[in-house]
Amino acid sequence: MKSHIHFLQLDLLFNDYKFALFCFISAFVVTLVSIPPIISFIRRFRLYDLPNARKLHASPIPTMGGIAITAGMMAGLLLWFPFSSQPAQVCFFFSVAVLFGLGILDDLKDLPARYKFMIQLGLAALIALSGIRIISFEGLFGIQELPLPAQYTVTITVIVGITNAFNLIDGIDGLAGGIGFMSLMTLGIFLTMSGDANTALIAFALAGGILAFLYFNLNPAKIFMGDTGSLLLGFVAAVLCIRLMQVSHYTAAPVWPHAPVFVLGIVLIPVFDTIRVFTIRIWKGKSPFEAEKTHIHHLLTNQGFSHGFAARLICFLHGFVLTEM
Repeated sequence: MKSHIHFLQLDLLFNDYKFALFCFISAFVVTLVSIPPIISFIRRFRLYDLPNARKLHASPIPTMGGIAITAGMMAGLLLWFPFSSQPAQVCFFFSVAVLFGLGILDDLKDLPARYKFMIQLGLAALIALSGIRIISFEGLFGIQELPLPAQYTVTITVIVGITNAFNLIDGIDGLAGGIGFMSLMTLGIFLTMSGDANTALIAFALAGGILAFLYFNLNPAKIFMGDTGSLLLGFVAAVLCIRLMQVSHYTAAPVWPHAPVFVLGIVLIPVFDTIRVFTIRIWKGKSPFEAEKTHIHHLLTNQGFSHGFAARLICFLHGFVLTEM
C-alpha cells in the first residue's frame, strides 16, 4: 500500500515525491552549511549591501546569499536530477549559469538596469526557442490558442516580467524568500501531479535552498540573497510557471483545467506590485525603473509596521491566494 500525504484538499502519493524530498533535503543541507562561511568571506572583504535612499536597512548587511541558494539547488539536482542533452534542459541550465554570474556582478558593481534587462531578454528568448513557451491562455482574458509569433512575444515578456518582479519585491527581510518558497513548493506539487516529476525536482531543490536561507534572512537578517538570489528565484519561477501551463495544455485530463489562472495566482503579489509601481511612475512622468519607496512593503513600513510584520502579512496574503486558487 502506498503512503499518502494529505495537503490541503490534495491527496499526495509519497512515492511520487521520494526524489523530490531527497532533492529538497540535499539542497537545504548544502545551503545551510554554506551560508556561515559566505558571511565570513563577505565580512572579511567588506562586500556589504550598503544603506541608501531606496533601501530600508540602516546598517551594512552581507549580501550574495544567492550563492549559497544556487549551490544548494545545484547540489540537490546533481545528486537526483536526470540530466540529459535535451535543448530545453541545456538552455535552462545555461541561463541559470549566466544569471548567477550577472547577479554576482550586479551585487558587486551595481550594473545599469539596461544591461541586466538586455541579458534577461536574450535568456528569455533562448528559453522560448528551446520549446518552453506559452501556447494558450485557455480562455483567460478571452484568449485561447496563440499564433507562433505571439507565443514567443508573450513568453519572453512573462519571463522577464516575473524575473524582475521577484527582484523588485526583495526589499525587506524574508519577503522574497517567503513568497518564493511557497510558490516553488506549489509549482513542484502540481508539476508532479501533472506528470512532469523531473521538472518538479528543480522547484523542490530551489525551495530547499531558500528555506535554509530563510533561517539567516528572517528579521533581523544576517545576510541578503542579493540579485544573485532574486534573479535566479524569479527566473526559475517564471520558467516553471510556463512549463506547468504547457504540460496542462497537452494533458487530456489536466489537474488544473484553467492553468493560466492558477499560474497567475502563484506570482500574483510580486507581479501586481511591480505593475502598480511602474504604472504610478509612468503616470507621474517618471522612468518606471526609477528607484522609489512605493512598493507594498514600503507602504507598510512607512506606516510604522516592522519589517518582520510586513513580511509575514504579505506572505500570509500570498499563502491565502494560493490556497484559494
